[in-house]
Amino acid sequence: QVQLVESGGGLVQAGGSLRLSCAASGRTFSNDFMGWFRQAPGKEREFVAAIGWTSGNTRHTDSVKGRFTVSRDSAKMTVYLQMNSLKPEDTAVYYCAARIGSRYFGGHSSDYDYWGQGTQVTVSS
Repeated sequence: QVQLVESGGGLVQAGGSLRLSCAASGRTFSNDFMGWFRQAPGKEREFVAAIGWTSGNTRHTDSVKGRFTVSRDSAKMTVYLQMNSLKPEDTAVYYCAARIGSRYFGGHSSDYDYWGQGTQVTVSS
C-alpha cells in the first residue's frame, strides 16, 4: 500500500519561500510519476508540477514556472516542491500524488492513483 505524507506547509508573506516534502513508502518506485496539485477554497484541484521517479524529467504548470521547482531524492524516497517568490494566489492546500506504472506525465488529478493528506500553504499580502 502506497503511503504519501506531505509536510512543510505554513504561513508566509508574499515574496517568501517554502519547501514542501512528500515522503513516500509502500512501493519500490520506478516507472512512476510523482505530482503536486493544489486546491484553493471554492476551486477545483489543479496540477502544479510532476517528476518522473526514474528519469527525473519534470513538468511545471505555466503559473509557477520560474518560481517553483519539483525534485526528488530517490534514496530518501522523498519528493520536494521548492516554492519561491510566493504570491497570495498560491494560497491553497497542496497535495502530493503518485501515478503508478505509467511512462507519461499526468496533468489531471484523475491520472493519479495515490494521494497524501495535503498541507496548507497560506501566503499573506
